[in-house]
Amino acid sequence: MSSTLLAGLTVLIIGDSHLATPNYLINSLHNELTNQGAAVHTFGVCGSIPGDWIAASPGGKCGGADRVGKDSAKMLGSSAMTIPIKTLIAKEKPNLVVIVMGDTMAGYKTGFAKAWAWQQTTSLTKEIAGTKTACAWVGPAWGGLDGKNDFKKSEATTRYVSEFLSKNVAPCSYIDSTAMAKPGEWATLDGQHLTAQGYKSWGEGIAKAVDGLPIVKK
Repeated sequence: MSSTLLAGLTVLIIGDSHLATPNYLINSLHNELTNQGAAVHTFGVCGSIPGDWIAASPGGKCGGADRVGKDSAKMLGSSAMTIPIKTLIAKEKPNLVVIVMGDTMAGYKTGFAKAWAWQQTTSLTKEIAGTKTACAWVGPAWGGLDGKNDFKKSEATTRYVSEFLSKNVAPCSYIDSTAMAKPGEWATLDGQHLTAQGYKSWGEGIAKAVDGLPIVKK
């Protein structure tokens, strides 16, 4: 259902593999915000971490995707590379930057490296703050509780990473994905990436949180 709640708002969404496949957030979240009147550009690069958005960096083997407005997502393939956030902001002139990143920083298999994660997170928020652009950081959703779990994602680490991000993404607002569902409520394909229905619910939850951001309430 369309509305004009976000009319006049230009939104740039960047992040990892959750934005890099057509039926992921590049579909659900992008559509939710577009249907509310926002002009939306979503750009995801698989495997990317915050520091990869400071300078152009290659993505993982699963590639990336780019979607503008109501067009279909353009798949970028294994040659996908990030674009520096300052370059994207200068070109797009967004009112709001939304970052979807948490799983690629979590170290589910190796352990969460807090000092490294702090450096990664603050380096990106500092770049965005330098442009005086409003931003919101979307933390990881629950996963890995329904059988196949290729990424060894756990409830405890997801909660810890979410709490860490909530305290370290300022001046960006924090969007807590763990508050949108109970652990295990959203089914996954591999322990980390959700089913289409899960991404639909997650996209709706993020969009609702965006609706409550200070820049929207103004």
